[in-house]
Amino acid sequence: MSQFIIDNAQWVRLGFFATIFGAMALWEILDERRELRTAKGRRWATNAGIIVADSLILRLIFPMGALGAAYFAGSMGWGLFNVMSMPYAVAVIGAFVALDFVVWLQHVVFHAVPALWKVHMMHHADLDFDVTTGTRFHPIEMVISMGIKAAAILLLGAPVVAVLIFEVILNATSMFNHANIDIPRPADRVLRLFVVTPDMHRVHHSVEPKETNTNFGFNLPWWDYLFGTYRAQPEAGHEDMQIGLKQLRDPDKNTFLHLLLLPFVDPAGDYDISHREIDEGSSETEVGADGG
Repeated sequence: MSQFIIDNAQWVRLGFFATIFGAMALWEILDERRELRTAKGRRWATNAGIIVADSLILRLIFPMGALGAAYFAGSMGWGLFNVMSMPYAVAVIGAFVALDFVVWLQHVVFHAVPALWKVHMMHHADLDFDVTTGTRFHPIEMVISMGIKAAAILLLGAPVVAVLIFEVILNATSMFNHANIDIPRPADRVLRLFVVTPDMHRVHHSVEPKETNTNFGFNLPWWDYLFGTYRAQPEAGHEDMQIGLKQLRDPDKNTFLHLLLLPFVDPAGDYDISHREIDEGSSETEVGADGG
């Protein structure tokens, strides 16, 4: 079963990626949340180039990917879920939730460690926020992330099925919560109890450091609620908030080559985690707050 999943995983992932990407792109056309500030064609071409570069580099360095780590852990009997006796469904769900926490914590660390923030800046340097932003990460970050994920899978002994489900859902929710789509506010209030919504994650892409350093989740929203990093709405409202980084406002710097060089040539700005300010009476604790 595990070998069958590994042999066919790339087609499963590609199918889900194409379906979710197409659905979000169409939704953005039919009912966008914000008017884009920069040329869409140029941005999409750049972000597509980054997707291709990331995929090629990851395939070269980690030919078996996260599923390979799960298969190896299972065959060797390594990891928590391979040592403990429990129903298979419990192991799958437990591994999924644990891996989501690892990704959340990793995201926080990328904002806290200066060297890691420099490579993560590519994701935040996008001057607009749409479905392609959710796939835009520096190749160095992708390699580090895969290394962390593989280590977590080995320690957990995560089942191959759990890893495939996690990879597919994480990729889908990343495109969903970066999509420039207008979800009715009542529906958003309910959805963000279970999954990170676009309005919730958009706050994380604000140019304001106190907002950038909140809402770190990509999939499950619970970690931000539990650890006090949740902010319900941006101070300026969703239509008027600025997306991106204060020190990188030039659209001409959002080119494929410059983005690859960005960690080495551009300033980090004042975006370290210490700038996450919690204001008395602000919207951080209001899970169901509305936003403009």
